[in-house]
Amino acid sequence: MRRFASIEAGGTKFNVGIGGPDGSLFDQAQFETRTPAETLAAVTRWLDAEVERNGPFSAIGLASFGPVDTDSGSPHWGRLGLTPKLSWRGVDMIAPFRRYRVPVALDTDVNGAALAEWRWGAGRGHARVCYLTVGTGIGGGAVLDGVTLSGRSHPEMGHMFVRRHPDDRFPGACPTHGDCLEGLASGTAIKARWGDSLSTLGAEHPGHAMIAEYLAQACVNIVSTLAPDRLVLGGGVIGTSGLIRDVRRRFDYLTNGYLSEFDSEDILLAHFSPISGLIGGLAIAERAVRHVRVSEPAEHLERWEQQGLER
Repeated sequence: MRRFASIEAGGTKFNVGIGGPDGSLFDQAQFETRTPAETLAAVTRWLDAEVERNGPFSAIGLASFGPVDTDSGSPHWGRLGLTPKLSWRGVDMIAPFRRYRVPVALDTDVNGAALAEWRWGAGRGHARVCYLTVGTGIGGGAVLDGVTLSGRSHPEMGHMFVRRHPDDRFPGACPTHGDCLEGLASGTAIKARWGDSLSTLGAEHPGHAMIAEYLAQACVNIVSTLAPDRLVLGGGVIGTSGLIRDVRRRFDYLTNGYLSEFDSEDILLAHFSPISGLIGGLAIAERAVRHVRVSEPAEHLERWEQQGLER
């Protein structure tokens, strides 16, 4: 079995691991996101030690926070854009890993998570899977007919606007947009509004219904726009007891039977949370070494297997 290196680059931590083309992880580590030089040096030291112990890997898949240029034909491919982490703006995320002389592929952390859930997790067996992470921030990715969603940029689902809950007077926590989805429903917004995490607030606290409302609206927007077979939710906030149940109920109320092809039970918790992005990095690495798209639609999987390409 080939060995791939996966790097999930996040705003608060970097996850790094070695795994196989079946989504299995052999080893992994985690590093705090500090300065670019400190953080990337810690990751490459770990990879160096892994190569020394177990030999070289075949490819590297990088699932990065953004905004990041994901167009491999662009002269700025792999460079971070106007990220809120000021010291990381303009950093070339690919350059530190060229030293290993293996193919490198890059996508967003949330597209990576969507890939992991599509290939091996909660969306397995379905052609179109969207992923929304609700944690410190909010972000989304999508695998549509086997291809991760990207264009002139990549999805920024966390910055969609939702209708304000009538009881919500909080101005919003997003430094750019104020009361976008991330500004109203992220872990950062919850703590700024109520002084604690949603999971530690009492079960009768109005925050539970308010956050469920915002997330249900986001789910309606995603399903209405991208028509997925499955919508997978990950991140620390969505793990709050009873929250996904409330999101499903509110989704049913808001859609009023109109999106009848999509059942609220198709809104699922992530199978690989909290490391969906790290697992997705293995699928991204596979793209680099196979010289094919990150994934293929379900009807092409049999052809892959006939060619000896392990799923």
